[in-house]
Amino acid sequence: MSSPLYEKYLRIQKRKLWLIGLSRLSVLAVFLALWELAAGWGWVDPMLTSKPSLLLSSFRELAFEGSLLKHTWISGLETVVGIAVSMLLGTAIAVLFWWSSFASKVLEPYMVVLNALPKVALGPIFYIWLGDSYSIYGMAVAISIIVTIIMVESGFREISKTKLKLMESFGATKPQMLRMVLLPASVPHFIATLKVNVGLTLVGVVMGEFLSSKAGLGYLIIYGGQVFQMNLVMVSITMLALLSVILYGFVHLLERFARKKYNYEA
Repeated sequence: MSSPLYEKYLRIQKRKLWLIGLSRLSVLAVFLALWELAAGWGWVDPMLTSKPSLLLSSFRELAFEGSLLKHTWISGLETVVGIAVSMLLGTAIAVLFWWSSFASKVLEPYMVVLNALPKVALGPIFYIWLGDSYSIYGMAVAISIIVTIIMVESGFREISKTKLKLMESFGATKPQMLRMVLLPASVPHFIATLKVNVGLTLVGVVMGEFLSSKAGLGYLIIYGGQVFQMNLVMVSITMLALLSVILYGFVHLLERFARKKYNYEA
C-alpha cells in the first residue's frame, strides 16, 4: 500500500499534467482569437492572412468534397514510405560503417558533404531520373537518410565496447554481436532517429510536391498561392501540422512499447 506522501506526490503530478494541457489549449485559443480579431478589425488584410472562421468554412467545404482527405492521405503515405526507406537504408549503411572501420573512414567525409548540401538542389535531378511521382520519395529519402546514418552510427559508437570485447573473447562472430548486443542496445537511438525523421521526411515530401506533384498537401499550397486562395494555403498548412502530430503520436506509442519490451529509460 502506498504512503500518504506518495499519493500526495502523485496528485500534484497529475494536477501539473492537467495544468500543462490546459495551458497549451489556452495558448492556441488566444492565438486564434487574436488572429480572428486582427482580421475582423482590419489590423491585417484577411486577403493576405485569411482568418480562423474562413479556414473552418474552407475546411468543411474541402472535407465534404473529399479532396482534402485525398491529398492528406497522399502526403501521409509518401511520408511513411520515406521514413521506412530512410530508416532501413540508413541503418544498413550505419551497420556497414560499424562492420568496417575502413569503409567508415573512407565514406564519412562524403556523408558530411551530403548532409551540408541543400537538398532542394537535387529536386530537378530526381524529377529527371525518377519522374514526377517517384521524385517526391527521392526528396524525402535524400533529406532524412544522411541524418539517419549519422545518428544510428553515433548510437552504435556509444554502445559499451566492454560487452563487445567480452563476446569476442568468447568467440562470438560479428553477426552474433550485431544481433545480440548492438541492435537491441540501439533501440533508444532508433526511436530518437524516428522522431527526427518525422519532421525531416515531411519537409522532403512537401518540397518534392512543390516541385513536381499533381496531388498532396504541398500541391494544394502551391495551387492556393497561384490562384491567391489563402484559405486553401492555410488549411493545407493546418493539415500538415495535424499530420505531423499524428505521425509523432505513432512514434510515441512505439517508444512506449519499446520501453516495456527492452526496459530502458528515455
